[in-house]
Amino acid sequence: MNKVLMSGNNIIGEAAIRAGCRFYAGYPITPQNELTEYMAEHIRSIEGGVFIQSESEIAAINMIAGASAAGLRVMTSSSSPGISLKQEGISSMAACELPGLIVNIMRGGPGLGNIRPAQGDYFQATRGGGHGDYRTIVLGPATGQELADLTMDAFDLADQYRTPVMILADGMMGQMMEPVIFKKPNPRNYPEKFMLRGAGSGKSKFIRGLLLDPIDSEGHNWKLARKYAVIAQHETRHEEYLISDAEMVIVAYGTAARIAKGAIKRLRDHGLKVGLFRPITLWPFPELKLRSLSSRVKNFLVFEMSTGQMLEDVRLALQGYANIDFHGRPGGAVPTPAELANVVAKFYNKID
Repeated sequence: MNKVLMSGNNIIGEAAIRAGCRFYAGYPITPQNELTEYMAEHIRSIEGGVFIQSESEIAAINMIAGASAAGLRVMTSSSSPGISLKQEGISSMAACELPGLIVNIMRGGPGLGNIRPAQGDYFQATRGGGHGDYRTIVLGPATGQELADLTMDAFDLADQYRTPVMILADGMMGQMMEPVIFKKPNPRNYPEKFMLRGAGSGKSKFIRGLLLDPIDSEGHNWKLARKYAVIAQHETRHEEYLISDAEMVIVAYGTAARIAKGAIKRLRDHGLKVGLFRPITLWPFPELKLRSLSSRVKNFLVFEMSTGQMLEDVRLALQGYANIDFHGRPGGAVPTPAELANVVAKFYNKID
């Protein structure tokens, strides 16, 4: 297989098409516009491919819900405030158990914020974001290659568990160019019984999220909860980097993890034994894997391009068994590896 040099946004688009995405609906917003443009140009050249520039983000999420109900592999994308507008639709897709991929190329916030890369949408993504008892699988890629691989995996996970899946990246990842190899996608295995096919296609089917009887609604909620428990048990992913001899471990994801690796190289050059634990699934969070490290590592530093959102999951995972410090740069401020190395060194020197 040959490597192809592409921007992150275009990598996602190409991976989605190769994975069998045949319906895309979206609305322009920086810094993910290149993804919408890529889908506009390329998905329509595929037999059965449909591209719609919707009148709003709300329309886009409901369009992919309808296409998903009809059995298509579907995707929408946006950036932070646009994802906020999609939340009711994502909740509805979770309730109706409709598979689909939602891509969030995060920007600075809150509010309209700015178009710089940030990680302030972690709560929104990992806590469901919309109303009701539901979760979405959230994948946090850190490289162009992972953008390609996890986009393809996201469609498989969405089908397997009949649930929305989110790719949570940021403006830096969306814009940067990296060489990637597109792996061969898995054949789709999605049962015909879940697809609406219209009049004359057999027994009538209903897909609905409105359950007026509270007992029926409670039963449906517990059914979803059991599914999320299975996902949490089987679908966690993470990376460990220079962990074996580490006296301090940085916990970071996405772009922040890339910065952390650069900082760790500098710290190692100065004899400081620092490693990295990188969650790849942000939900389900790999808490058991992180907790297991606390048996021998007692000092952790959470680094995020936010005021500290993943920090809560790290605290829940470690449950008081280790010391946890934090460094963050919110609102679109992106630190350099050298800056982070200086911060980590100060914390490291406090280790007894």
